[in-house]
Amino acid sequence: MPKMKTHKGAKRRFKVTATGKVMQAKEGRGLKRNRAKRVRRAYGKMFPASEANKKHLQVALPYGLK
Repeated sequence: MPKMKTHKGAKRRFKVTATGKVMQAKEGRGLKRNRAKRVRRAYGKMFPASEANKKHLQVALPYGLK
């Protein structure tokens, strides 16, 4: 059976922790100066991804999720 391909966009946007949690960065990564202060503070931090997206992420990241 051939190898499954990882979705490259998902690979850049999501990280899988050692315990198996999926983390994602919040939106607002464009021009930081014109963003709200709360969004600017969250820039670069990772937050847990929604459980509703788990089925889609299993397809996009076949080797990242268990």
